[in-house]
Amino acid sequence: MKLEIVTPELTVFSGEVESVAVPGVNGEFQMLDNHAPVVSLLVEGDVRIYGSVTLNEDQQKLFVSNDGTTNYKISGGVIEMKDNKAVVLAD
Repeated sequence: MKLEIVTPELTVFSGEVESVAVPGVNGEFQMLDNHAPVVSLLVEGDVRIYGSVTLNEDQQKLFVSNDGTTNYKISGGVIEMKDNKAVVLAD
């Protein structure tokens, strides 16, 4: 599936991933390939990316990798999943 993480300043990540877990208002949830369309509010926490992800030098400063995941800290936002593409609009 394709994932984009966008902040007001820039697109922090855009690429193919196996799955993504996000901090929803009712708890963390994960989306895989061909997930049903969804729009959800996000709260403070980590966007966790699963799969092998290649980060450039600037991205490596923003992301933390551990335990097979690549994490990006957000303070809130919105996620939209549609047509096998997830877009995180992060604060």
